[in-house]
Amino acid sequence: MLRHALPRAVPVCLVFLLAACGHEEPAQVSISPAIVVQPQPSALATQSYPGEVRARFDPQLAFRIGGKVTRRLVDEGERVKANQPLAELDPQDVRLQLDATRAQVAAAQANLNLVRSERDRYKTLLDRQMVSRSQFDNAENLYRAGEAKWQQLQAEQNVASNQASYAVLRAPQDGVIAQRQVEVGQVVAAGQTVFTLAADGEREVLISVPEQAFARFKIGQPVSVELWSQPDQRFSGRIRELSPSADPKSRTFAARIAFTAGKVPAELGQSARVFIQNEGVSSLSVPLSALSAENGAAYVWRVGLGNKLEQVAVRVGPYGEKTVPVLEGLTSVDWIVAAGAHVLHQGQEVRPIDRSNRTINVMAKE
Repeated sequence: MLRHALPRAVPVCLVFLLAACGHEEPAQVSISPAIVVQPQPSALATQSYPGEVRARFDPQLAFRIGGKVTRRLVDEGERVKANQPLAELDPQDVRLQLDATRAQVAAAQANLNLVRSERDRYKTLLDRQMVSRSQFDNAENLYRAGEAKWQQLQAEQNVASNQASYAVLRAPQDGVIAQRQVEVGQVVAAGQTVFTLAADGEREVLISVPEQAFARFKIGQPVSVELWSQPDQRFSGRIRELSPSADPKSRTFAARIAFTAGKVPAELGQSARVFIQNEGVSSLSVPLSALSAENGAAYVWRVGLGNKLEQVAVRVGPYGEKTVPVLEGLTSVDWIVAAGAHVLHQGQEVRPIDRSNRTINVMAKE
């Protein structure tokens, strides 16, 4: 009896199976994530030079007279105000010199009063015709000589007074003491550097340019500056000054870089790196993993409208260790797939993400 029922049950099961299959939902196509990057400045296109943030004006301060330092009133790194005393010399010698010139001026004043009285007396006698003209002229000459001597000694007194004031070294303007090269008890000569003042105001970057690269630099050339404290941001600048002679020890040329990006958070003594564009070299590069080739032609996958991939032919330069310069085919605002080029195809839709797995809005970045 079972043999007769089995053939009849099989068609019924098939009908139910087909009916069940007819209600299945269609399979959804998954969109694969793809790490994307933008072409970056090529390491071959730029040269970088380490530097240090300096003040735009950093005068070297020195006494205008020589002497023994008796007081040092500030330390290195200390902020000072304009006209603030920084150091003092032993004032004994200059004060004695000032006292001596004051005494000479007093003597000259007394002599001038005497010869003036004599001149006036002889003038009265001359009017009465009681002395000769030559006698009056002699008294007049003595008066003029006495007046000239008094004026000379007064000028010397002013010089001695200035010399006495030079025994105190004062700050010419607000700033920070960048270097100190004196100690109490040290004897210094006139003009010998005692302090270096980093004046408040503009900041610059000082770099050293090697001899073989000096010819490629010129005043006014645009550069970009990266501060050690802000490695992900570059500030525009220009070469403001180039030393005409090389340092005798390092054989490098000093160059000063001025910021042109407005207010820059650069502090004195900070480390910086200056990037200078090489002429005639591509300014863009892409990771080696983003590059593929077909029939000897290199290409990358660019993310276009609707996050769909476009195959873009590129012309590349010499391969680097991790990147390759792109001579033609891309711009700095393009987004390209960073890896897996061999498994992608034209028109494929992807979900762009960065290396931190964050979604990238490609159209908003353009």
